[in-house]
Amino acid sequence: MVRAALIAAFLAVSAPLAAVQAQEENRLQLEGIAVIVNDKPISYSDVRQRARLLLLSLGRGEPSPEQVQQITGQALEQLIDERLQLDRVSEYKVEVDAREIDAELNDMAAESGLGASGLRQQLMAAGVNPASLEEQIRADIAWNRLMSGLYGSRIRISDNQVEDQLERMRTASKKTQYRVGEIFLYAPDPETRTEAMRAAESIIQQLQQGADFRIAAQRISSAPTSATGGDMGWVTAEDLSPELAAAVVAAPAPSLLPPIEVASGIYILTVNAKREPSQPTTKVNLMRLIATDGKESSLTDAMSRITSCADVQSVANSKSELRAQDLNDINVEELGPEGREMVLATEVGSATQIFAAGGGLAVMYVCRREDGAEALPSKEDLKNSIKARELNMISERELRNSRRDATIIYR
Repeated sequence: MVRAALIAAFLAVSAPLAAVQAQEENRLQLEGIAVIVNDKPISYSDVRQRARLLLLSLGRGEPSPEQVQQITGQALEQLIDERLQLDRVSEYKVEVDAREIDAELNDMAAESGLGASGLRQQLMAAGVNPASLEEQIRADIAWNRLMSGLYGSRIRISDNQVEDQLERMRTASKKTQYRVGEIFLYAPDPETRTEAMRAAESIIQQLQQGADFRIAAQRISSAPTSATGGDMGWVTAEDLSPELAAAVVAAPAPSLLPPIEVASGIYILTVNAKREPSQPTTKVNLMRLIATDGKESSLTDAMSRITSCADVQSVANSKSELRAQDLNDINVEELGPEGREMVLATEVGSATQIFAAGGGLAVMYVCRREDGAEALPSKEDLKNSIKARELNMISERELRNSRRDATIIYR
């Protein structure tokens, strides 16, 4: 009943955002409340905006009624989780500055050469109120800060844990490994699993038409890897469940796999690369310098002031149109054929040729290169990774507990 009302509310709006905002008060009165979470309402308008944001993440164009149906429920549950997170956060008076939200928006838009304001304008042009994305970012930052503050200092990662993990990774390096990306649609019962399968098929269609897998994973996936755009890293067949392992081993690389049904939901997987045990590994540390204005002169001027990798960040900080990114301990195979050749042809301490990066231009400084290195992270990086994984598990448990204890009334 609530799903049908939500779909109708979403499809009712096709006017430009300015007209939508002018009618906001009347629409709220007509549409009413979709769900009440701990005495706080979530309106049909809220759900419609979030659903449109999710659909926009998958691809351009007007959504079909089927796509709306598949995404609307996800939008509603996402908003409920955010309301529960913000309720918990308010107990501890955790604040999120507007500048932090802008910084996150800048990171999202960096590859297309947009800043926070440019991304907001792009959303508005597509009929999406930027406030929906901003609220999602606010909840995410505040919740992660709260979980880190409450539990971060309690998590102790011993040297033995790190060594055990490194040993498992050394063993894995002697087997065929697969670089896998995942989107997981949680569907614990047959009815929701049927709906999730339809949603997965629609998502795959959007991905085949050019939608960004990483963005889709961040917005839609229920797996912990959603925070990293669905990237599972390098895994062996033994690291995966039998259903997933069979599909991954049989797939060529790169490839996008058909939906895979498991007991708890539906997986969408990409096999981005395969690595045989005998393959040599070259690891590099890079500094990527991006000119978001797309002007080659912005980069060449900056490069004239850079004498080493240590200068890149400070030079980037001096101009608003420049951004610097650290890319440490990277296997050159992960850069793709063109990136690999470009980096291997560049001397350590020097810059690659200028290349296109989204809507801007970029150059990469090669700060370190190690040939024949083990494809293993440093002990410090691995320790941080284990801690982040444990903190994420605690965070998921706390959110489940909040749902269990909350009063959620669907209208």
